Amino acid sequence: MGRILAMDYGLKRTGIAVTDPLQIICSPLETVSTQQVFDFLSEYLSRESVDKVVVGWPTDLYQRDTDATVHVSKFIKTLETKFPRLEVIKWDERFTSKIARQAISGSGLGKKKRRDKKLVDKISASLILQSYLGI
Repeated sequence: MGRILAMDYGLKRTGIAVTDPLQIICSPLETVSTQQVFDFLSEYLSRESVDKVVVGWPTDLYQRDTDATVHVSKFIKTLETKFPRLEVIKWDERFTSKIARQAISGSGLGKKKRRDKKLVDKISASLILQSYLGI
């Protein structure tokens, strides 16, 4: 059984989270520059077994596409082309960034660390993955 990877795609940065090999526990993994996300994935997939990728799908409160949806759609198409053996799943990402900021705010981290957008992105990816797993 391989891991499940989750991604919170953004134009500048992409947050990544991953499960353990038994697909029970999910953890924030990394935030990478979106320009380097495919290089990161190639390297990661060369050393880890991954069965599927869950990509945060941006919609508004009425489940309509947003301005970001077209960018995520292009990203998913490229992902499917570059890594055809991976199952790619679109998953609702509404409120994940807000919940991630709230979790960070309540964590007791220092002010500088709380403002770290990279931390928000990988925690958002983790929240997407938790939602997918039903945790």
